[in-house]
Amino acid sequence: MPRSLRCEAILFDLDGVLVNSAECVERTWRGWAARHGLDAEKVIAFAHGRRTVETIKLVAPALSSGAEVAELEAKEAMTSEGIYEVPGARELLESLPRERWAVVTSGVRAVADFRISYTRLPAPTVMICADDISRGKPDPEGYLTAANHLGFANKDCVVIEDAPAGIEAAHNGGMRVIAIASTYPADRLREADAVIERLADLTIEREGAQILITVNTAVGVRQE
Repeated sequence: MPRSLRCEAILFDLDGVLVNSAECVERTWRGWAARHGLDAEKVIAFAHGRRTVETIKLVAPALSSGAEVAELEAKEAMTSEGIYEVPGARELLESLPRERWAVVTSGVRAVADFRISYTRLPAPTVMICADDISRGKPDPEGYLTAANHLGFANKDCVVIEDAPAGIEAAHNGGMRVIAIASTYPADRLREADAVIERLADLTIEREGAQILITVNTAVGVRQE
């Protein structure tokens, strides 16, 4: 069991890792699914961890994705109901040098900026959003772009995720990944290098020129 990981930088997903937005996201998608006569549970199963445009193309390919995306993202960018800071997120980010961490989110920048500002989390110097890339998770483009902006090799970054698509993206980019069972149950995250129940199960500290991530309590470990 990998009790500790050493790295040069940490790449955080936003929703489900630093910000709890599940209530807001699911309410938005349920309303959208109802308007289009779709199974809300199936839509939500695809939506977590993916860009809005890719979710719509998967669940409703006949719709005009551009118009639907604009409507959904406009609503989320102005919605504070159901948005909460994940316990321990602020303290963790404040303990890290700002040049050693980034956020990589499947949300557009307007939504990500609003949620970070609303929860008063430290603003990242590097944040890669859905509208910064051409291919969303599980493609590694977002994580590769963040590592490049920070100036670190892919293998020297550790990703913290909450969704299967994000885990796949991290591994596709040659990065190790710790998953938090906040949005999905632990058995859906078993491809991660370690699975924890909450962000507080990690201790993150500087160790010389590196960052040491200690997994205090793991509920799952990847089987090679």
